[in-house]
Amino acid sequence: MTRIYVPCDSSALALGADKLAAAIVNEAAQRGVAIELVRNGSRGLLYLEPLVEVETPAGRVGYANVDASDVASLFDAGFVEGNAHPRGVGLVEEIPYLKKQQRLTFARIGITDPLSTDDYVAHGGIEGLKNALAMEGAAACEALIESGLRGRGGAAFPAGIKWRTVLGAKADQKYIVCNADEGDSGTFSDRLVMESDPYVLIEGMIIAGIVTGATVGHIYVRSEYPHSIATLETAIGKARAAGWLGDSVLGSKHRFELFVAKGAGAYVCGEETALLESLEGKRGIVRAKPPLPALAGLFGKPTVINNVITLATVPIIFAKGAAFYKNFGMGRSRGTLPFQIAGNVKQGGLVELAFGCTLRELMYDYGGGTASGRPARAVQVGGPLGTYLPESQWDIPLDYEEYAKVGAVVGHGGLVVHDDTANLADLAQYAMHFCALESCGKCTPCRIGSTRGVEVIQRIRNGDTSTKQVQLLRDLCDTMVSGSLCAMGGMTPYPVVSALDHFPEDFGLATTAPKAAA
Repeated sequence: MTRIYVPCDSSALALGADKLAAAIVNEAAQRGVAIELVRNGSRGLLYLEPLVEVETPAGRVGYANVDASDVASLFDAGFVEGNAHPRGVGLVEEIPYLKKQQRLTFARIGITDPLSTDDYVAHGGIEGLKNALAMEGAAACEALIESGLRGRGGAAFPAGIKWRTVLGAKADQKYIVCNADEGDSGTFSDRLVMESDPYVLIEGMIIAGIVTGATVGHIYVRSEYPHSIATLETAIGKARAAGWLGDSVLGSKHRFELFVAKGAGAYVCGEETALLESLEGKRGIVRAKPPLPALAGLFGKPTVINNVITLATVPIIFAKGAAFYKNFGMGRSRGTLPFQIAGNVKQGGLVELAFGCTLRELMYDYGGGTASGRPARAVQVGGPLGTYLPESQWDIPLDYEEYAKVGAVVGHGGLVVHDDTANLADLAQYAMHFCALESCGKCTPCRIGSTRGVEVIQRIRNGDTSTKQVQLLRDLCDTMVSGSLCAMGGMTPYPVVSALDHFPEDFGLATTAPKAAA
């Protein structure tokens, strides 16, 4: 019996994967061909979806961009034996886009059945949890610090220090909260984990609970991810049945329960304290800090808040050791990051690489250049509040500190490519408008600054390019950066100032436009 894989994640479903899977099953039945259909997760090569894989003695052979109408011709060509077909892409593991990656967090993505606990264990799952159960909390926190893992949600705060703070806090209840409110433009790594390898996130959260003494976890998922929510809820049920969750984790003295919470569509709830407010059933408004959530978080109790990729990376660190993970990356940016290539690009998808690669490498060696065929002009890195990097900055190593030196952010690893038809003044104005729409309204610099920012940019674009007007915009941005309560207002100026600095002609300005002091 031949095993055939058809992805079941949102990207493949949007392209007809369910209809395709049904067509393969029906065609096989009509022809009397014995197959086993497995709904795997996406490999992250989104430009090839739906990517059908056939298990052969030589490895899994792929057929890309398959439609239900292609199924009959695939069977005619003998694709069940891995034979040639116009849709064929050869051995999937040999596709350069995939082969050149350094997959650690995403090692199982697209390989396993996302909801099979047996598959997960067979591919190295639960080893990290077993090791964590044998460690003291303090030693486990030190191992995480030694690994160099920093928050992958954008803030890049050392995960081990956050865990150590919660471990040391005295309280009758502690929580683990996963921030899965993935709302940045061009980002989909969290979704891929939740839909293609949910157990790695579950295992990471259980480890966090055991290490810090937390007994309850919540995964806060944006409502726009219904497939992620359904997959997680099913996976949690199976993990509980397997003895990974409940009163005795893997037969130990440790207890841990896990629940899924659905967000309500507010971008600001990606900020950890606004997320906590929402999780408590309140309106998502940013809290002032201190106190830190690690000391007074969910319901006022000590809380670890990490994003999906941070928690999903924890199992491999505990399974293979801190030194193994630390061996990847550069400087203070250790390990790998899943870079998500989107926008005007020929080969969009997820690329996991060690820190130190460059935008140029990602855009051309993986992305294949622009989809339009026109020259790339700017890349926004780090979501809708990230900077626009011109070509002169595409060779800077993707590293938290190196990017900070030029006023840029790596963020969640999302890249949105724009070709030479893009108007950066228009995009800068949109960033201010986006902030005005999504601001929780608690602090004046964000609430009022974004609205005034839209107006000032419009005046400049309408022809008032005087030094006074440009300086007003820069001063306004400086106020927002310095005075906003959270990153919503504090980062909105990043795309605006970068567009003003590197693409002044789009604002109708001379290329020697005045720049704000550092």
